[in-house]
Amino acid sequence: MWKRDESVKPATPPAQTPAAAPSAPVVTASTASEPRTQQIGRDNVNIGKSVIIKGELSGSEDLTIEGHVEGRIDLKDNVLTIGPNGKIKAEVFAKAVVVLGEVIGNVTASEKVDIRDNGSVDGDIASPRVAIAEGAHFRGAVDMQRAGAKAPTPAKPSAPAAAGSPPPQTQKVGA
Repeated sequence: MWKRDESVKPATPPAQTPAAAPSAPVVTASTASEPRTQQIGRDNVNIGKSVIIKGELSGSEDLTIEGHVEGRIDLKDNVLTIGPNGKIKAEVFAKAVVVLGEVIGNVTASEKVDIRDNGSVDGDIASPRVAIAEGAHFRGAVDMQRAGAKAPTPAKPSAPAAAGSPPPQTQKVGA
């Protein structure tokens, strides 16, 4: 017969239990030899849905925004997640951007921009990889140039006969 008191006993006496933050992962002897996920080693900061920030936001940690931000967000080496309640009116620069909420402004990512279902972006995107889920909203242009690659420059005509040809045109893709 199962008894609740016997199954809930701690592995070590309470006096020997190490103090840990409530959000810190607990590693027991049975899981210590298992490979750790990438998330354990990275810091992740949350901005709650009641928080409003106006100005420049920068940092060196992954960030999840559920509140409102107006201005500029600069997380060049980190991941920015705009939660379902997040409303951003800013120029965004990050390693990767995941949009579940609303972004009004240009988004630049060195690795990837991911607009998930019900996410919304009104602005231009510059990133080597872009994913837009079914049900997402996007209005703007997409530049998927590879990281570190320079924009192709048209060759200068060496002969006067080529001078009469029209200059190359760029197209803007938008919804």
